[in-house]
Amino acid sequence: MHISEFDYHLPDELIAQEPLADRGASRMMVVDRSSGEIADRSFTDLAEFLHAGDVLVLNNTKVFPARLLGQSETGANVEVFLVRELSAGVWQALARPARRLPIGKRITFSESLSAVVVEKSTDGKLLVEFSAAADFESALEQTGRTPLPPYIRRDADAIDRDRERYQTVFAKQRGSIAAPTAGLHFTDDVISRLGGNGVEIVEVTLHVGYGTFEPVRVGDISEHRVSTESYEISEKAAASLNASKQDGRRIIAVGTTTTRALESNITNNQEFTSGPMSAGLTITPGYEFKAINALLTNFHLPKSSLLILVSTFAGRPLIMKAYEHAVASRYRFYSYGDCMLII
Repeated sequence: MHISEFDYHLPDELIAQEPLADRGASRMMVVDRSSGEIADRSFTDLAEFLHAGDVLVLNNTKVFPARLLGQSETGANVEVFLVRELSAGVWQALARPARRLPIGKRITFSESLSAVVVEKSTDGKLLVEFSAAADFESALEQTGRTPLPPYIRRDADAIDRDRERYQTVFAKQRGSIAAPTAGLHFTDDVISRLGGNGVEIVEVTLHVGYGTFEPVRVGDISEHRVSTESYEISEKAAASLNASKQDGRRIIAVGTTTTRALESNITNNQEFTSGPMSAGLTITPGYEFKAINALLTNFHLPKSSLLILVSTFAGRPLIMKAYEHAVASRYRFYSYGDCMLII
């Protein structure tokens, strides 16, 4: 299939720039794969669609402040976005303006944190080596900013007011450069009520990396490969997931990142297996889902690997119809936007 088949028109004003004051107040579109029906509901209605014995799987990764604003030795403003730590103090990163950052250029972010460009690659990424006055993690926590996606606009000198809100209430394991946004709708009360209704809550960890939002740069989507991301499933979580499969109970993934972790795990191991691993699976039409039975997800960018994944799960015609309905009905899109429950 061609990437153009996963395109749609989205007015700019439907891209959510701010989160709702109440996490659980989002709209929720319900898409039934069997009947093809589309219904407009609210996230507060989620419990109506989950039943006792269902397993709801959350990604408990925690976003770290991966966006750094600094100055080069000539005083030019530089923005560095951390992608992945390769070794102690050495990070793969994206930068603006990258063309003005030759190897050897030093960037100062604060009195306690600076970095030197040590390598440049043809795909636009840099390797930077950090120097910190004390502990690097502490310096990064004090100096870095929330790594919001580029479609959310913030002034460079604005207070980092997204640090708490661009984080799920169940975030525990630090390591993501983007939030698992389907989880942003949940509150402690919602999770508690679902558990009280007999829904089993299971947590896994997938650290969201650059691959999740890297553009699809090929026409034929079968040629696209999503970069690997690290994930971990505990022994308890693996046991719960295997038991649900054996009993014929539903597994509902919260987000495409959770989906990728679960599907990668069961594809590689034939059953859910515990431990730290790498998710290298790219889900495109023709893939047969082995782990999940339902999916809660936000609305994704046109021509993105995430839209392709969701379309593979529910069928491209139904998803494109749902997106057309979402635009016409003025749903809020992307990270701080509304959500879709595919059953």
